[in-house]
Amino acid sequence: MDFEVAYTPQQQRFRDEVRAFLEVNVPAILRTTHARDGDTYEEYQAQRELGRKLGVKGWLYPTAPKQYGGGGLSVDEAIILNEEMDRFDMTLPPYSDSATLAAPTIQVWGTPEQKQRLLPPMYRGELRTWQLLTEPGAGSDLASVQTRAVKDGDDYVVSGQKIFVGTDYGADQLWTLAVTDPNAPRHENLSWLMIDFRAPGITVQPMELLTRSDAGGQKNSVFFDQVRVPGDNLVGGENNGWKVASTHLELEHGGGGRVGTDKLFPRVVEYCKTHLLDGVPIIKHQDARDLLMDYFIESEIQRLFGVRNYWLSHANKPRSYEGPQLSMWRKWSNVLRSHMLLKLLGYHALTSDPAWTVAEGQVELNHRSAIVGTHPGGTIEVQKLIMARRIGIGRTAREEAGRLE
Repeated sequence: MDFEVAYTPQQQRFRDEVRAFLEVNVPAILRTTHARDGDTYEEYQAQRELGRKLGVKGWLYPTAPKQYGGGGLSVDEAIILNEEMDRFDMTLPPYSDSATLAAPTIQVWGTPEQKQRLLPPMYRGELRTWQLLTEPGAGSDLASVQTRAVKDGDDYVVSGQKIFVGTDYGADQLWTLAVTDPNAPRHENLSWLMIDFRAPGITVQPMELLTRSDAGGQKNSVFFDQVRVPGDNLVGGENNGWKVASTHLELEHGGGGRVGTDKLFPRVVEYCKTHLLDGVPIIKHQDARDLLMDYFIESEIQRLFGVRNYWLSHANKPRSYEGPQLSMWRKWSNVLRSHMLLKLLGYHALTSDPAWTVAEGQVELNHRSAIVGTHPGGTIEVQKLIMARRIGIGRTAREEAGRLE
């Protein structure tokens, strides 16, 4: 059975156009695949420049409305763009940018003035955002955040701490949830704010973690000390932040999907062809081929889940449990596949000994990332809970998916 997406001749011509553009505009510094804990500053700057070039063509956020700087393209064209970016082991945007979550949220909940002011620079790649949600005492239970935003005239004054934030090299805008009514019930006491990264009173402190993210480096703690935020940066209305957050949480929990292939797999296959076990290439052993096939099947299921969810979200089709289903599968499958690799290659693949290093250290980095990746965006147990609510288990009414446009 063929699960692949079929493309029309017109769509294939669009693919040719995209491929030709990328061949000319992706610089050499972004074409070299190597093991790294985050990108260098030069690579990051090259990613930003490529993002701006994509933004000029409307290809950075291809399905976003043209009136705000997006491409106004079909979901099929967006999938083609993602597939062609994936050939260079990059996504849209080609750098870590939580505007992929913020922009759809503003599109749903922002006023016309906010959309016109905030969306175009995101869609054109002129600014980069960080998401600030998790706190020392509030992670999966996001409604327990304690950061305060106190009304002072037309502004809000924000104080508190957020953790596991961003990547390297800072941002231009921050977006966050903060308590605006400490006496109101949970879910009715929060507001959603956009904050200038350069505002006085913001301190960023790098965090030492088991692994850095695979798309842009470290995580940080961000401290707010009486940070003044203009009132017109409040999106969705005061104390309505939880409903606003339902949009970006839907995307973060797998509702947006990701169109891409497993870049580690072909490198492992090549290693198995060129390295010996008991005097013959690893790939000649039946158990090794079985493990490679199991790994490939797992990664293809995840890829197809991603394509499905990307299409559902960007084509504005009805959704229910699909987002958390993908998120749960991705978290579980990444750990399973990382252990498959250790069984296939041996635990020495986790060492830094040059004699045993596999795929320039990517196997070791993949193992750490799989462990860490079970937490961000809600644990496996959280995804199961969301799925149960979406199909009506334990509740009289089914929970609806977060609003998207």
